[in-house]
Amino acid sequence: MPAYAIVQVDVKDADEYAKYAELAGPAVAKYGGEFLARGGKVEVMEGTTRARCVIVKFADMDTAKTFYHSPEYQEALSYALPVSDRDYKFVEGL
Repeated sequence: MPAYAIVQVDVKDADEYAKYAELAGPAVAKYGGEFLARGGKVEVMEGTTRARCVIVKFADMDTAKTFYHSPEYQEALSYALPVSDRDYKFVEGL
């Protein structure tokens, strides 16, 4: 069953965050991830959100977690975490 990464981000330094983006995209591709949403317009109907929302589809939860903990993605995160506030979760799909 597929798993989806649901990521909401407020970026504090766009130049530094760009270093994350350069590494994160290839890491997603390496683990078979598919971007379904990547920073488009967000309209909140209930609750709150962050400025940027991303949804990535993976084959299954194990693949999603393997991606997240991979050396490639952890390197990307080393650029993102200091310059952003993020909510990151995996959700099993149908």
